[in-house]
Amino acid sequence: MKLAVPDMVSPSYFPVVAAVELGFFKAEGLDVELELLFPIDAAYRALREGAVDFVGGSAHAALSAFPEWDGVKLLGAQSQGMYWFLVMRADLGIGRGDLGAVRGRRIGASRWVDMGLRALLEDAGIDTARDHVAIAPVERRPGEVNFGVTAARRLEERAIDGFWANGMAAEIAVRRGFGTLVLDARRDVSATARRYTFAALAASDRLIARSPERAAAAVRAVAAAQRALAAQPARAAEVGRRLFPPEEAELIAELVRRDAPYYSAAVAPATVESLNRFARRMGILQGDAPFEAVVAAQFAPLWT
Repeated sequence: MKLAVPDMVSPSYFPVVAAVELGFFKAEGLDVELELLFPIDAAYRALREGAVDFVGGSAHAALSAFPEWDGVKLLGAQSQGMYWFLVMRADLGIGRGDLGAVRGRRIGASRWVDMGLRALLEDAGIDTARDHVAIAPVERRPGEVNFGVTAARRLEERAIDGFWANGMAAEIAVRRGFGTLVLDARRDVSATARRYTFAALAASDRLIARSPERAAAAVRAVAAAQRALAAQPARAAEVGRRLFPPEEAELIAELVRRDAPYYSAAVAPATVESLNRFARRMGILQGDAPFEAVVAAQFAPLWT
């Protein structure tokens, strides 16, 4: 079986990566391999087409390939809350939480990920057109496979003024001194905004109907990985040394330690309501899908 993720070199989708690399899928009787598919809509298209069996990615981005949630279900959460960071060039002198300082700036953000930032800016009264905020993907050069780390490089080169990306990119930029953390979406925004989206594990309705036991095994594997990482964040280093470049491998255990309090597979009805409101606001959903149309609720007992 194949599990697609849009990003392996970060804590964003680390629970599913760890579930594969630390043997939790295998312990459930599933032979699962990771496949890097970027951007996230490419991963969900592969799920729709049957080229992969699971996707570990942003919950709202499932709508890129499954309009109105038709044909897909979220099996559970990899972690709670929106999980991206806004980092701006350190020489701009922008303080934490000062979203108004993005006016007139160029911010790197990948497709679908950018929606979270656009919503937060709207919440702060910033109109990207009126206030001349340019939000767009960054240039990727041969050999660059991780958007966040690539964005950090472009920030260091001053090709952009800031980026909205994963925790690994934020940590690199801040540690090296060329970036300043302006917003942490898990910790610096309202409870409503934190629930705009989250990192999910998804499967097609087709797979769930055909092999419910495999879907259940996948949920158990990810929940087990979450518990193991929360108990022993240092285990993340085992995975990092196998999959990540040296600098990122050194950082991943600390980033997992910080995120561990958010490691829960549970998806609450209030989270789905917020997710749907956000999706309608972004123009990617028309209706108001009930909880059972979005989440494979039959697997809820396996979330803990």
